[in-house]
Amino acid sequence: MRARMIVAALTAAGIGSLAMPAMAAKAVDPALLEKLAARLEKLEARNAELEKEVKTLKSDNERIVQGLESDRISQYEPELTARLKAVEQETADMKKGAKKLEALDGIKAGVSLTTVAQRPSGFPSGTKDNNGHLTYRADVEVELPLQPIGDIEHKLFGHFRLGQGYGVNEPLGNIGAFSPANGTAFRINGVEKDNSSALLAQAWYQASIPLPYGGFKPHSKEKLELTFGKMDFFGFFDQNEVAGDESTQFLNTMLVHNPLLDAGGQIAPDGNGFQPGFIAAYVNETNKAEPWKVSLGYFGSGERGASYGRSFNSPLTILQAEKQLKLFGGLTGNYRAYVWHRSRATELDGVTEKNHTGFGLSADQRIGDGVNVFGRYGKLTSGEMAFDQTFTLGAEISGNYWGRGGDAIGFGGAWMKASSAYRKAGGSGCVAGDTDGNDACDAADTGFFAFSPSGAEKLAEIYYRYRISPQFHVTPDFQWIGRPGANRSADSIKVIGVRANVAF
Repeated sequence: MRARMIVAALTAAGIGSLAMPAMAAKAVDPALLEKLAARLEKLEARNAELEKEVKTLKSDNERIVQGLESDRISQYEPELTARLKAVEQETADMKKGAKKLEALDGIKAGVSLTTVAQRPSGFPSGTKDNNGHLTYRADVEVELPLQPIGDIEHKLFGHFRLGQGYGVNEPLGNIGAFSPANGTAFRINGVEKDNSSALLAQAWYQASIPLPYGGFKPHSKEKLELTFGKMDFFGFFDQNEVAGDESTQFLNTMLVHNPLLDAGGQIAPDGNGFQPGFIAAYVNETNKAEPWKVSLGYFGSGERGASYGRSFNSPLTILQAEKQLKLFGGLTGNYRAYVWHRSRATELDGVTEKNHTGFGLSADQRIGDGVNVFGRYGKLTSGEMAFDQTFTLGAEISGNYWGRGGDAIGFGGAWMKASSAYRKAGGSGCVAGDTDGNDACDAADTGFFAFSPSGAEKLAEIYYRYRISPQFHVTPDFQWIGRPGANRSADSIKVIGVRANVAF
């Protein structure tokens, strides 16, 4: 109907006929007009739909703009806006995660568990200590690098330790022996034997400053290291590649460190083996293959000094020089020499205070692809101790020689010479331990005995470290202690044991 009206309108308007040179008088076909009118009607309808769509798009665009201006995601905003915000949120979360990973970059952590079972023989008759002893110790260490200050790199170090049991060390002390046969034994002083102990063992800060200060760091071959906090003395002094870790190498303390400093008590840490201190070290790496280092340490020591009571009332000062050498065709060796001075140290009588001075040497040298040897020497030049001169020697051989590359066998010996003051004072022991409860071995204890020391206590140890997996080792161990406490009339003590160590 509408098409006919359009045709009529066109005819009335004089468009009913088309002027063509050859067809000027002919009328337009009505059917054609109807088709044109129908198509025009469709175009008008489509145009109306497009106008509606344009209005809708404008409205949606305005809602999108409004939605993007807000950080919140609403159920009433367009789906496109919500999805875009979701993608932005995911991207932001990924960036946060990347920043966290970047912040964690460089962090080092280690966890280890060491269990030791030992059985001694040879204690004096009447003792009940010729039986099995079991101890365990767990260590968690974390090293956290801090944001550099210019060219200065610095870090924090934390060490947590827990454990239980003194093991065979207690009965050996009861008979006056110098050598603690279980270097892993750990228990906090004052904690009952039936309770496990845990503490923050170490917490220290270290800054590494390239030298010359203000120079071009990539070209620097020297640096100054400053360290302070609560620490393990032997992490910085008297180190040794072959004999320095009681959890994987030698088990007897006399072979783990210099006997004068450790078992002899010259460093005088707290009851848990740690103490406050400050260390300044100069490192020279001009020759990368053979660097050298000089370290000066100042530590709180003694009953009150090491426990932050009066930390520097009777301090321990130590100066160490160390050098790495390439010998025997380029094989690595480490050589250290040090002197120490401790003021107001308690003498052998337990009352008198006097300055103690001594010096020591520590060396380890690889002499073959799978053979590493070590030696230590210590001498107390002033002061009175039970023993004042020590010498230790040993080696570790890799299992590569018998097709077990992860295994190793180690053997070593130690000699601890009784001091003249100790020989004059005489030695003593308690077969049954401290029976009167006064935390001392004296004549009031059952089984108390006295003897005249002479010569030196001797020690031999051999172990075989068997690797079950890269993280798990089992180590049978045998120790022989001759003339314990320099008592020439005492029988030798034999300690057989096994150590299990798991470390990650």
